Amino acid sequence: MHDILVLYYSQHGATRELARMIARGIDSVDGCRARLRTVPKVSTVCEATSPAVPDSGAPYVEKQDLQDCAGLALGSPTRFGNMAAAIKYFLDGTAPEWMQGTLAGKPACVFTSSSTQHGGQESTLLSMMIPLLHHGMLLLGLPFTEQALSHTRTGGTPYGASHVAGHDNSVALSEDEKQLAIAQGRRLAEAARKLAA
Repeated sequence: MHDILVLYYSQHGATRELARMIARGIDSVDGCRARLRTVPKVSTVCEATSPAVPDSGAPYVEKQDLQDCAGLALGSPTRFGNMAAAIKYFLDGTAPEWMQGTLAGKPACVFTSSSTQHGGQESTLLSMMIPLLHHGMLLLGLPFTEQALSHTRTGGTPYGASHVAGHDNSVALSEDEKQLAIAQGRRLAEAARKLAA
């Protein structure tokens, strides 16, 4: 069984919902299963610590998850056209894995959510790709053979699945966004399975 790590940070739940759709796509591929993980929030108070186990949702990621995974889907909300600090903080701590080549040669994809249509989704996705390229990962996008990509009026880009959550984060994933996230997960799992063979 090939474990595919779906690692995300979600403050209001939109990125978590995308992660769940990507996991659904992964789980639809024979021999593959999604491993959902999150990262703790970064605090501005130096003495603050997160609980050892999150109050709800996926468990926190451990470095062993990187070692065990056959592929990685990385997700973050958009923060001024960039990934959230919590994801960046986690990635900044992966120098030992980078030196060991833990992720080298494994497939990866990225996904994001924002409150507005023009909130910087594509630049966020590109910013998340950079550290994965440094790790030697093989990046997968969404091809236009996915029909939803051509007619979506909400989220979805060739760089990765995305969602427009609205200013109050009350907008649910559209059918196009769901289809694209599931397709991205399936594509990642299929690539991981082929590379493992």
